[in-house]
Amino acid sequence: MPKKTIAAVDVRGKRVLVRVDFNVPLENGAITDDRRIAAALPTIRSIIDRGGRAIIISHLGRPEGTGYEAESSLKPCAQRLSALLARAVAFPSTDCTDDAAAAAVQGMKDGDVVLLENLRHHKGEKKGDAAFAARLAAYADIYVNDAFGACHRPDASMVALPKALAGKPRVSGLLVEKEIAFLSDALAKPAAPFVVVLGGAKVSDKIAAIDNLLPKADAVLVGGAMAYTFLKAMGKKVGSSKVEDDRIADAKRMIDAAARSRHDLLLPQDHVVSTSFSASAGDIQVQDDQIKDGFMGLDIGPRTQVQFAVTLAKAKTIVWNGPMGVFEWAPFAVGTRAVARALADATASGARTIVGGGDSAAAVEKFGLADKMSHVSTGGGASLEMLEGKRFESVDLLDNA
Repeated sequence: MPKKTIAAVDVRGKRVLVRVDFNVPLENGAITDDRRIAAALPTIRSIIDRGGRAIIISHLGRPEGTGYEAESSLKPCAQRLSALLARAVAFPSTDCTDDAAAAAVQGMKDGDVVLLENLRHHKGEKKGDAAFAARLAAYADIYVNDAFGACHRPDASMVALPKALAGKPRVSGLLVEKEIAFLSDALAKPAAPFVVVLGGAKVSDKIAAIDNLLPKADAVLVGGAMAYTFLKAMGKKVGSSKVEDDRIADAKRMIDAAARSRHDLLLPQDHVVSTSFSASAGDIQVQDDQIKDGFMGLDIGPRTQVQFAVTLAKAKTIVWNGPMGVFEWAPFAVGTRAVARALADATASGARTIVGGGDSAAAVEKFGLADKMSHVSTGGGASLEMLEGKRFESVDLLDNA
């Protein structure tokens, strides 16, 4: 059932606690990609432009939960958010639940924005602790979940916090509304042909998604290191390519299921391989579907790129999660770039194209094609779990529209 959004709630004079996903990459304390901060702006602006008081909470990185850690501080996010909003963003203390944080919230005026320090500096966040959530709940008249990238997690701010605020408005932010609409619509009623592209390192990460999507999709295209487990299951030589031997039976089962159905499971026909897992060392070659000993597959080859592009050109709905190779290194980026270009061309031809966050989102951004897609998700893990058909307790707890 559709969830009520922040746009449907009167926020004037209210303290609106907004869980966002500001888990952005940092280098030497500087933000290198602010897409997740920018993605939260429509929700924050909706609150402050209507006289609400926006209290922003988020996690960043993977601190131990033993207290303040400077390297995982949200202070750079406060500075970037202030620049993007063109207004002051208060960042009151080194702890999201101390007296200084509470005083900053208490002193807010209509239209103010406060960003509190990293939730994961407290062990209670990852543990889903109700007492920690209760301290956060004391700040709020209204709760907003706009952290799609964390919607699949049972963290305190995602589940225990909305539970603690039962009886008060608990709504989705505009980003969460958009993310779920795109992904749920794509899976519930995709325009045919419906093509799914899956890549990345591990078959184990994608088994549930393939099981859920294979009966629905006209074709599932598999690339990345995960393809080598499938190819080994078919009896192909894969050299020293990455293989999950404990998942070969699963791969064989899915290959057999595809063979018995009208749905295509397309695997690489050729490969860009090397004798070294390196951007600049090793003997780099293109080899056919029997990889020689001593070589590892690091990208899909040119014939596979053409085959995948031809299939994608016919599609009306495309969902992509996972790169085709080690796209961070130029010698092995061609396959992922070819898939990204094929999605961009399909979008221009009227297809709905959804890029499922994580490395896929980083790839389309790197290749300058993000704005050529229908939707680029902010949440890799969350979008993958939606592709698996899972429900999110964090979303189920929100008020129905």
